[in-house]
Amino acid sequence: MPEPTIPILDIRNVSKSFTVQGKRIDALKGATLTVKRGEFVCLLGASGCGKSTLLRLVAGFETATEGEALMWDKPVSGPDPSRGMVFQDYGLFPWLTVRDNIGFGPKSRGRPAAEVRETAERYIELVGLQRFADAHPHQLSGGMKQRVAIARVLANDAEVVLMDEPFGALDAMTRERLQDELLDLWSRTGLTVLFVTHAIEEAIFLADRVVMMSPGPGRIETVHEIDLPRRRDVASPAFNDLRRMLAGQLHSHHSRKAA
Repeated sequence: MPEPTIPILDIRNVSKSFTVQGKRIDALKGATLTVKRGEFVCLLGASGCGKSTLLRLVAGFETATEGEALMWDKPVSGPDPSRGMVFQDYGLFPWLTVRDNIGFGPKSRGRPAAEVRETAERYIELVGLQRFADAHPHQLSGGMKQRVAIARVLANDAEVVLMDEPFGALDAMTRERLQDELLDLWSRTGLTVLFVTHAIEEAIFLADRVVMMSPGPGRIETVHEIDLPRRRDVASPAFNDLRRMLAGQLHSHHSRKAA
């Protein structure tokens, strides 16, 4: 086990540039952030501020132009099961059942069949999909598909779950229910979560810390500790004070972007 003083994630002065039609685009510029084990951190910012790019760098899907991302003080050099990614569009294999989608990671790593099945059943139960274990993705609602996507990451021994607007395509009631379920899962498993959103209320409701990113090229502009008891009351004065403050900051970003 790494030393408790070492952050599980350490993003050091990361910049990322792309070339599009011969033109250089700076997606990130000097982004720096540390995340402790077991934290729930939300990245918040306007569209195009580099939130998803930063998440993909931590996942190992992209490499930094400058700087580095580390996990347990070791450079991220590519994708790894310890950092599981959950996308808005679920990313499930349509030809596999719920059970087989969840067991795909352990099976592909050569785990014994009995262990794969036991792991899949454990996480099916954890996300409450026992009745749908033999269903295929097209037979599931959007909320159910996202539960399968989360369970698949957990079954693959993830220590960090990276979530890129995972509830953005869901209706409001399903989104609220899955937010509650995610928090319950997080509290029971001790996972570390890095969660991208552009929804202020969602960030305040979920996070230990809300990291506000500046308009592109993305930087870490401010970090807000959310010192509200859980389960958080979205109608409380303290919650709405935070919402107004973050909304003012986000609106100033839109104004700067439009200028």
